[in-house]
Amino acid sequence: MAENKRKVGRPAEENPKRSPVTIRLTSNNYSRLKEYSEQHSKTMTQIIMEGIEMVYSKG
Repeated sequence: MAENKRKVGRPAEENPKRSPVTIRLTSNNYSRLKEYSEQHSKTMTQIIMEGIEMVYSKG
């Protein structure tokens, strides 16, 4: 019976996010980031991740 036990909860991600990064922004930059994220219905993290992808795609 113990062989059929499965973990409860979310399935494991293929590439889990385990490396936190902290940045300090000016009030102006923070306001701009927050406003942009609200206008596009995305989180600030999503916007930053998109920016990282843009930098890498430019090569």
